[in-house]
Amino acid sequence: MKYPFYAVVREDFSSVDQLINDSLTSRVPLVEEIAGYIVEAGGKRLRPLLVLLAAKSCGYTHDLHVNLAAVIEFLHTAMLLHDDVVDESDLRRGRKTVNAEWGNPQSVLVGDFLHSRAFEMMVEIGNMRVMEILSKATNTIAEGEVQQLGNIRNPETSESSYMEVISRKTAMLFEAASHSGAVLAGAPLKDEEALQAYGLHLGLAFQLIDDILDYEGTTADLGKNVGDDFAEGKMTLPLIVAMRNGNADQREFISNAILQGELSDMDQLMIIVRETGGLQYTIDMAAKEVERAISAIETLPHSKFRDAMISLAKFAVERNY
Repeated sequence: MKYPFYAVVREDFSSVDQLINDSLTSRVPLVEEIAGYIVEAGGKRLRPLLVLLAAKSCGYTHDLHVNLAAVIEFLHTAMLLHDDVVDESDLRRGRKTVNAEWGNPQSVLVGDFLHSRAFEMMVEIGNMRVMEILSKATNTIAEGEVQQLGNIRNPETSESSYMEVISRKTAMLFEAASHSGAVLAGAPLKDEEALQAYGLHLGLAFQLIDDILDYEGTTADLGKNVGDDFAEGKMTLPLIVAMRNGNADQREFISNAILQGELSDMDQLMIIVRETGGLQYTIDMAAKEVERAISAIETLPHSKFRDAMISLAKFAVERNY
């Protein structure tokens, strides 16, 4: 918690951690073992943080935001477990993925357990609008996952198709986190809409920077293998721009590289992505999304929680992990 956007909700964040641990009990020992393994791995937990900051920025004084934050984290973790199976990933948060350690069936089924536990806890919160937001979000995210599969190893993927995917697959849960936090707090409609927009644009910026880090990051910083997205055949924005701006030879190299997914091509790919402006274009796009996120919450009452959300938005584009 070295960042100021955590510090303003330190006690609540600790309560979320405790609730997460308390909610992972199961009559099946393997479920508890795997769930404990996931929790120990940590992570930034930005999505539950968003719930806390959004609710507090709207003057919320009760404690159900802690429950809602834990729900969001369980939904996110369940999706990661399923993602790692689909992507055949073997490293996340600096350690072996659950599917690499226990196998694909275990990873999928524990993901299902976390998903269903999240909905149990959602019912306990007892807010129908929150349930509506989160159930819609999980459906939209699933659509994004399927849509992304259609773009795998497709060098002709368009920027608009890519943006649709990341809006559904990544930004949706950020949006749902800040939106549901505002709804739980009973915020006026204008503040609710402001926080919903903030989450959407923050999530887009976050994914755009993730796509850059797949080329420029390090395994130690990221906690996962650099080049994973490329090796899996994902056409992210830096590559899409390189295909659009590159000459015939560069486009042919990218097309062959994405079809084959050979990490030995990464060095040459990096040169092409830089020369064609793919990285800079993506960085500029992320910066614009951060501006939109910050602009969205300018109408909120001034508070340390709003300031923390501005700081969090800036962190989204300044981070190296």
